[in-house]
Amino acid sequence: MSNQLANQDKFSRRGLFHVAAVAACSLFAVIATAGTAIAKMAQKAAGYQDKPKDDQKCSGCALFKAPDSCTLVDGSISADGWCRFYSKKAS
Repeated sequence: MSNQLANQDKFSRRGLFHVAAVAACSLFAVIATAGTAIAKMAQKAAGYQDKPKDDQKCSGCALFKAPDSCTLVDGSISADGWCRFYSKKAS
């Protein structure tokens, strides 16, 4: 009887390791593809305007990607534009 329990414990451990390995591989796959799966926000939702707000403009924002795009806001973005997610570039 104790031999039978020992065999069940080995199977349980093996099953646990198998589940853990599958979970780790799945998590890695999700993380690896997460960057491409994120959709950009509509300009209207971001409060985007094609003119600056005071001294804040897209060309000075950390999210702006020259010449005319943003990592957060969808569509063509003016270097002189602004949205409510403005984040000043680090100096």
